Amino acid sequence: MTAGSPDRSPRRTPEQDRARQIGLFVLGVAVVLLLSSVTWFGSDQSGVGIAQIVCGLVVAGVGGFLVRRADTRR
Repeated sequence: MTAGSPDRSPRRTPEQDRARQIGLFVLGVAVVLLLSSVTWFGSDQSGVGIAQIVCGLVVAGVGGFLVRRADTRR
């Protein structure tokens, strides 16, 4: 009996790991922007809330792009 099956997943380089961490950080910033935008609507400043939602969506797109690029680059 063997200790386990061999690991066949491709290894990521340190640069890919760093790029993935940056992408996940940017996604976290986007989540904070999107969740905190609700407070602007409660204080009758809906224009600021809408602008924050737009910024959050743009930042989420950038973060998703960075994470995807880090995972596919070899």
